[in-house]
Amino acid sequence: MTPGWVTADWLALREPADAAARTAELVDLLAERLSTRPSVVVDLGSGSGANMRWLAPRISGAQVWWLIDQDRRLLELAEQTALTAADGAPVTVETRCADLTRLTTDDFTDASLVSASALLDLLTADEVRTLVDTVAAAGTPALFALSVTGRVECEPSDPGTAAITAAFNGHQQRPIRGRGRLLGPSAPAVTTDAFRRHGWTVVAEPSPWRLDATHADLQMRWLTEWCAAAAEHDHHLVPTIEAAMTRWRTAWEAGTLRIVVHHVDLLAIPPGR
Repeated sequence: MTPGWVTADWLALREPADAAARTAELVDLLAERLSTRPSVVVDLGSGSGANMRWLAPRISGAQVWWLIDQDRRLLELAEQTALTAADGAPVTVETRCADLTRLTTDDFTDASLVSASALLDLLTADEVRTLVDTVAAAGTPALFALSVTGRVECEPSDPGTAAITAAFNGHQQRPIRGRGRLLGPSAPAVTTDAFRRHGWTVVAEPSPWRLDATHADLQMRWLTEWCAAAAEHDHHLVPTIEAAMTRWRTAWEAGTLRIVVHHVDLLAIPPGR
């Protein structure tokens, strides 16, 4: 699977906003179900390890994290992370460079938890259903953080926001040769439905980015790439996008730009857990 290579600088730029958005309530529900000691967490699409850096210190007990990603360079960054659990217990980091679509139930046999962040929207419906089938067969709880929902709010508002959002969402759901159409903002619903077909409980909590002047670099990076993707999907929108960007750049320079990018976190719980 090649959902799109990401850069270390982008992951570092977004990590504080991700951390502020993540849902602590789901971690509390999860902690009640992590009875295995040490906890073994299989983290999918790990990148440089941001998901582990946020979650591991919030779980008590010794932990072994298996970080799986297609980018060896990012995994090498993750290997440099030193962490302890909420109660000071050790956290061990192992990495594996692999194709997420080729994982089997054996890869999750000893896992206490399967986790991922900002991954589901980069997959196709078939890939998500295969992943869910594999996780369900292993009977391992799963926490999927920060899946986009397709909603964006910008202040100051602009008449073109809705059209730009729709075009960006269309770009996120574009077809990829050899794989199919990406899910984009449909991913949370498809994932939830797939788990419920196995009789699992899925708990959803909102996890929006709320970007103000303290996130100025991320604001402009995200806004520029958001608009570029929208223009790529629908070039007729270029004048609308340019007008909106002029308005938003002026607000950004004044420190008054506000952006909310809506996400959702999902916790999937097996029957009887």
